[in-house]
Amino acid sequence: MNAIDRGKEVTVLHRGKPPQRSVKDHPACGIWADRKDMKDVAAYVRKIRQPRYSELQKLPLPSELSD
Repeated sequence: MNAIDRGKEVTVLHRGKPPQRSVKDHPACGIWADRKDMKDVAAYVRKIRQPRYSELQKLPLPSELSD
């Protein structure tokens, strides 16, 4: 019979430490908070992906190829 079966509280450790309680507690949270270009994350991602996907937008859709 293990601790869980006995109703005991169990803490799962990651590299010897308990997991972060909140994303906001993580040291990397907010490192770009002062960047004006990151205020609208979706727009920022579209902007950085634009060069990669601009050529794909010119290709016909699969449904257009079957005609």
